[in-house]
Amino acid sequence: MSLTTKFLGRTYASPIMNAAGIRCTTTVELDQLRQSSAGTFVTKTATLNPRSGNAGKRLAALPNGSINSMGLPNEGIDYYLDYLTNLPDHGHDAFLSVAGFSEGDQLAVLSKIAASDFAGIVELNLSCPNIVGHPQLAYDFEATDALLAKVFAQFGQLELGVKLPPFFDPVHFDQIAAVLNKYPIKYINSINSLGNGFFINPDTDAPMIEPKSGFGGIGGGYAKPTALANVRAMRERLRDDIAIIGTGGVQNGRDAYDLILCGASMVQVATLLGEEGIAAFDHLNAQLQTVLTAKGYPNAEAAVGQLVTNVKH
Repeated sequence: MSLTTKFLGRTYASPIMNAAGIRCTTTVELDQLRQSSAGTFVTKTATLNPRSGNAGKRLAALPNGSINSMGLPNEGIDYYLDYLTNLPDHGHDAFLSVAGFSEGDQLAVLSKIAASDFAGIVELNLSCPNIVGHPQLAYDFEATDALLAKVFAQFGQLELGVKLPPFFDPVHFDQIAAVLNKYPIKYINSINSLGNGFFINPDTDAPMIEPKSGFGGIGGGYAKPTALANVRAMRERLRDDIAIIGTGGVQNGRDAYDLILCGASMVQVATLLGEEGIAAFDHLNAQLQTVLTAKGYPNAEAAVGQLVTNVKH
């Protein structure tokens, strides 16, 4: 049974990779990901200029996941482009995550990529919930439409996907899918963390994290049902040629398998990677192989979208 997966014309040894944000900020961390059993890697979401992120304690473990309000700390787009373009294949198999705080910033970041030798995949993050004073762009469907129109008018040569926040209403699934289906988007990544959750430290009766008065993105096991719902709902609505990366709640191989059943061709891991380090990929791959073998699939690709829908309970 093989985990070999094809995605956007590339072949990966596993469909499991990191999610942007955890253990992928520095070149040391990126090298560790490249040397791990992950299928590939994505960089920390890069902004036009380096950012230190939010001050104070900004990440905490919870009983079934995590809460964070990092504020997009990163080394800036030039840092990640320098790293990727100096790889032997100019980063052909890698993902470069980017974001901006204005339309001008976003277009400027993409302009730098287009002018570089980067040969990989670009992920435009429309969904960071932890920037003080900045809402998640993807919840504004008109603004998302307007941005994507400009992006693809200027940078249609890029292999580009978008990272989305979680949606919670069928009408919103319909609306965002209608926007995305208008453009030659290669894939979506669903979901980012559950925005603006809150958790109290039982020892201090204070919020678990400091930025934004304790409000932060929720990840880990708490996110799995919402991630499954979003992957499933988007697979039902998007054009067939738009692939899906499923992210949220992956704590074991069965979790990865469930996202694949709902329509994800690849799966990203965040909270577990933060807890266990790159060794997490070893047991996730082994567990996914065990599940796929037990279910009779010859490879990971054969399970994509194979959710059973005709069982009567």
